[in-house]
Amino acid sequence: MKIKMFLPALVLLLLTFNVFAQTFTVGTFNLRNANPADTGNLWVNREPVVVSLIRFHDFDVLGTQEGLKSQIEDLEKAMPEYQRYGLGRDDGKDNGEHSAIFFKKTKFKLLNKGDFWLSQTPEKPSLGWDATCCNRICSWVYLQDVQSKKKFYFFNVHYDHRGVIAREESSKLILDKIKTIAGKEAAVLTGDFNGDHTSSWYQKVATSGLLKDTYQGVEHPYVLNTSFNGFGASVKRNNIIDHIFTTGAFSVTKWGVLTDTYHGKYPSDHFPVLAKIVLR
Repeated sequence: MKIKMFLPALVLLLLTFNVFAQTFTVGTFNLRNANPADTGNLWVNREPVVVSLIRFHDFDVLGTQEGLKSQIEDLEKAMPEYQRYGLGRDDGKDNGEHSAIFFKKTKFKLLNKGDFWLSQTPEKPSLGWDATCCNRICSWVYLQDVQSKKKFYFFNVHYDHRGVIAREESSKLILDKIKTIAGKEAAVLTGDFNGDHTSSWYQKVATSGLLKDTYQGVEHPYVLNTSFNGFGASVKRNNIIDHIFTTGAFSVTKWGVLTDTYHGKYPSDHFPVLAKIVLR
């Protein structure tokens, strides 16, 4: 009799927990642009591997970097269960690399979206500070979980690879933009920061008081390799340059660098980074 009375209470407790705490699998993945000079690692060969990797690890939301329009469209076609957002960094439309965000269609409702450039004129395509070759863009979406109705912002970025001042100023800009756009709501920031845990621009974000690195939120991070592998040339390193940050609304249960390979080859010159986060 007591067991029969206890079971409904247990079910109610579990349902209540599910309403007030939602777990998401999020990630960051530099896809490596479709460069015809990548002999042996061409996108046409890597694309089905990337698709399988994303689908197997079951990302709910994934921030990608470097994808050209054709690559983004390839992924969108191959993964109809995902919706994507992100503009080209060169013209604010289709041209150039994207910081595209993929999220599950059935799991989330897209409430808002936007982009800004890492420069002194973030509202338009532009080159920032001491960056010398490339516009850099940050794309964001405002998502609502269909089941729990919980909402959060997801920002995704690719920092410059040459300009030190550009990287430092990018961290300042991103923190300001997250405060302005997300306010006090829950937010996630993913990206290729072209800087490890010792870099000043990483430290600017990690010690901001606004965001925390999910890597620091787990007792046993899964780090068998660096997140940049150079298609195998840099696998002996251990530094992480691809990061996932969250605001204090989230806790972290799992974090790892996914060292998936195929026939001795690599899906990209970066390994994806995965985190399981809980929105309380």
